[in-house]
Amino acid sequence: MIPLLYFVLPTLGSYIMLSIFFLRRPHLLHTPRAPVFPIRLAAHRGGSGERLENTMEAVENSMAQRADLLEFDCQLTRDGVVVVSHDKNLSRQSGLNKDVNTLDFEELPLYKEELEIYFSPGHFAHGSDRHMISLEGVFQKFPRTPMCLEVKERNEELIHKVANLTRRFDRNEITIWAAEKSSVMKRCRAANPEMPMAFTIWRSFWILLLYYLGLLPFVSIPEKFFFCFLPTIINRTYFPFPCGWMNQLWATITKWIIMRKSLIRHLQDRGVQVLFWCLNEESDFEVAFSLGANGVMTDYPTALRHYLDKQEEETQPPQPEALSCLSLKK
Repeated sequence: MIPLLYFVLPTLGSYIMLSIFFLRRPHLLHTPRAPVFPIRLAAHRGGSGERLENTMEAVENSMAQRADLLEFDCQLTRDGVVVVSHDKNLSRQSGLNKDVNTLDFEELPLYKEELEIYFSPGHFAHGSDRHMISLEGVFQKFPRTPMCLEVKERNEELIHKVANLTRRFDRNEITIWAAEKSSVMKRCRAANPEMPMAFTIWRSFWILLLYYLGLLPFVSIPEKFFFCFLPTIINRTYFPFPCGWMNQLWATITKWIIMRKSLIRHLQDRGVQVLFWCLNEESDFEVAFSLGANGVMTDYPTALRHYLDKQEEETQPPQPEALSCLSLKK
């Protein structure tokens, strides 16, 4: 037993040191990838806290706040139009208990006059524009704006229509595939491999496991975006479980597992942009950026823009005119 320890302990120690070395210096093993478009401000559902979600009015409001990325979910109508809608069933959004795929595009109902903001419970969004919009319409109006498109189901027709629309508008590099399920992402990648992709849930867990096993520096990472919830919002603005104690337990566990600066820094050094969602309060913006996140996904683009502008002003050196005035005062 003792001779075995003489072999195992030095080997384990060498492995740990080697893993830490390459975790901090991934460029020695992997070619660095510069981001095609850096993201600081991402608008969730087009900016669903300040206008009705997924409407052109919400998108225009977000773009007025210089959003770097628009996030949408895609559904398919009966007549084959790709529409921007989080829900497949229209009941929550419009009061009509029908699925999107049972109606033609022209038959889609108006949104309700107010919609509760999912990540700000008890708060409601309003707007004068209540029309559902097509993905093609958004592409036409904002042809060079980066967008993240989530496909929730393994719908071959929807996936291929999204892929072909992206090609037709020549925006492969600035349109991100997103999906919770790896099986759906596999289909998305096959339909248009030129579009960058985000981590699925399973791939996120896998990357975390590799990180804690010390293997992450030695594996390839094809994804370019890591969209992750911020554990500190659980039991405040995000309630994944019906029981309060379960939410609190999940918040504690995920906070310990996910909020690691060394992990975030390594992913960024590998060309992966890290964004935390869905943050709607300044204190959460502060936590995300203090961890080193590239950006934040929010329902309130105006609030995040004010925060970013304020941070930029505080980090800028004093202007020459201001320095002259200070000298005169002295």
